[in-house]
Amino acid sequence: MSDDEKKAPASGLRKGLTSYGDAGFSLFLRKAFIKAAGFSDDALDRPIIGITNTFSDFNPCHGNVPRLIEAVKRGVMLAGGLPMEFPTISIHESFSNPTSMFLRNLMAMETEEMVRAQPMDAVVMIGGCDKTVPAQLMAAASADIPAIQLITGPMLVGHHKGEVLGACTDCRRLWAQHRAGEIDEAEIEAVSERLAPTQGTCMVMGTASTMGCLVEGMGIALSGTGTIPATHADRIRSAEASGRQAVALAKAGTRPTQILGKAAFHNAMVVLQAIGGSTNAVVHLAAIAGRLGFDFDLEELDRLGRDVPVLIDLKPSGAHYMEHFHWAGGMPALLRELRNHLILEAPTVDGVTLGEVITRAEDVPGQNIIRTRDNPLKSGGATAVLRGNLAPDGAIIKQSAASPELLRHTGRAVVFDSVEDMTNRIDDPDLDVRADDILVLRNAGPKGAPGMPEAGYLPIPRKLARQGVKDMVRISDARMSGTAFGTIVLHIAPEAAVGGPLGLVRDGDTISLDVETRRLDLDVAEDELARRRADFAPPPHMAGPQRGYRGLYLAEVNQAGKGCDFDFLRKDGEI
Repeated sequence: MSDDEKKAPASGLRKGLTSYGDAGFSLFLRKAFIKAAGFSDDALDRPIIGITNTFSDFNPCHGNVPRLIEAVKRGVMLAGGLPMEFPTISIHESFSNPTSMFLRNLMAMETEEMVRAQPMDAVVMIGGCDKTVPAQLMAAASADIPAIQLITGPMLVGHHKGEVLGACTDCRRLWAQHRAGEIDEAEIEAVSERLAPTQGTCMVMGTASTMGCLVEGMGIALSGTGTIPATHADRIRSAEASGRQAVALAKAGTRPTQILGKAAFHNAMVVLQAIGGSTNAVVHLAAIAGRLGFDFDLEELDRLGRDVPVLIDLKPSGAHYMEHFHWAGGMPALLRELRNHLILEAPTVDGVTLGEVITRAEDVPGQNIIRTRDNPLKSGGATAVLRGNLAPDGAIIKQSAASPELLRHTGRAVVFDSVEDMTNRIDDPDLDVRADDILVLRNAGPKGAPGMPEAGYLPIPRKLARQGVKDMVRISDARMSGTAFGTIVLHIAPEAAVGGPLGLVRDGDTISLDVETRRLDLDVAEDELARRRADFAPPPHMAGPQRGYRGLYLAEVNQAGKGCDFDFLRKDGEI
């Protein structure tokens, strides 16, 4: 090894050498093995850009990843870097047991460690389906090497009997019609073949689309790349551009912690409110913030929800789909409309400020998908934060997708003790339930389920659905899909399984919801609640020893307000 090699800064192949007690030998051995793949010294002397490969046969949302990797590699090489693809865990919402949220932290840990363990000067993170992008951002925040997010992109719309369809808001709407007896088996089977007609993520404003928008608003993805449909040539070009920019980030040394500051999270909150975004994003943003050493401010989110209107006319809050949003100008056009609410000095991976990104926004005459502040879809923001004796640490409601007449409601509690209990009894014709009751699901939180499933979208009991009931107030310590709609209170904290007050509710109790005053309260005397607390016992699965990842999860996962991350993964062990 030459003296120059010994003095060179730790970059490229010299980064993170395997420990053999002899750094020179470590580099020599590394070069010997990588040359077995046919690399030249010229290639190996260039900045190394890692590319996460999240392709899986179990993940149709990531079906275009191989082509994206090919384009990223092309961009890296055109910019003078050496691309190095490596596999990571891939999580699909519909193929993850017990839930994708249960596995999100595992993917974040694995991605972080592989980024740390392997020599790379920057990384392009390719993600799309709901929990993959949050997991990658959590990893990037913790590993803190130059990183850029590349979204796989939404699928195109489907059609059925002349109606435009989109996964998965229309999945839920049409399934509800099937449950009510309005659609027969043959038609619901035909619908299932048309709801998701291409590769890509859900084309409504679910969690995947929400995260695609947020990464642009936070500046960790290239401007204009978050909304491009998965099947379009522009999506391939965005991958090439991301590869090019990853080399620039590596050379400049721009790290995620320089991009993902508090200004980025303020801007994310503004965007989340304006797009009618998924409530899941609140949990994910809290987890990413914890990796950076600060708490996600629920009160700021709620304050912005009173001031920032919903401007995107997309399902489930509106009527259209992601491809329509993209061709209306996408995120740059929306950010321009929101500029008075944003911190425009926030940096981005584009190498310019968010304010400069806005100046590049396209004007699309006649489009009506991105509304103006003078003509919003909803005058208030998408998400409200509730407090009260049922949610002392907070709860979330997506008011933009709720029934206005139910946003202030008092009703009788109908309680389900678990997801299994709900599944077994919700359609029982003898269930004592009326349309003005409040359905309560508990023990469905991070520890209680475990894994905080998207079970908060409790189905309307079949006997009420067949009477024409379309919505009811439903409350839980669970999550719901961003594609869902209805008057649904989620993320109640603390969860019932750790002694939260949701576990004290009994059938017939009176519960009051008032979104305007941000209250969720149980009308039961304190002495009666004290008696009920004395009888509290955690769910059986939380007792006794647990092995493997499940044991780690149950021991370490925190509550929704902290992001359902593991406490030991928060920056510097802060809790």
